[in-house]
Amino acid sequence: MFKEERDELLFDWSMIGDINLGRPNLGTVMDVSVYRLMQFTLRDVLIKSYDTETADRIFYEAGKQAGIAFSQKIITQKNDFNEFIADLQNQLKALGVGILRIEKSDLETMSFTLTVSEDLDCSGLPVSDETICTYDEGFISGILFDFTGKSFIVKEIDCWCSGDRVCRFDVKPE
Repeated sequence: MFKEERDELLFDWSMIGDINLGRPNLGTVMDVSVYRLMQFTLRDVLIKSYDTETADRIFYEAGKQAGIAFSQKIITQKNDFNEFIADLQNQLKALGVGILRIEKSDLETMSFTLTVSEDLDCSGLPVSDETICTYDEGFISGILFDFTGKSFIVKEIDCWCSGDRVCRFDVKPE
């Protein structure tokens, strides 16, 4: 499934498998700490093997591909921007990813300030001197790319880890 060397990404939602068939007793729910264990150990190995910039680039790109796949598979409202955002908010909350809010929006320029509270990646972590939601940046970029067909630059400007109680993202077209 992933062993061959290649230049393009081949992820397809079917690679997630039939969770109901494979986990008839445990289902789709797992503890957030297990997700963070995978995420932070993977990031640590990438930083050790390469550097922080490379690890962040890889996490952003992986998040972007996940955002595209998530939008294609999970989001059903794709004709109207307000309905799209409402569906996205509902799905992110229902799946336990976080609570998405739009603080500011300019639909003419497609520029936004978004917040995610109770973020899967960082809510509850100790305060440090960094923002850490690089995967989320890519995830948001990918979701918006799938909806608009245009590339977006998403940058986290506030994070639970930098002392805020929400993650705040600046979103602009590329």
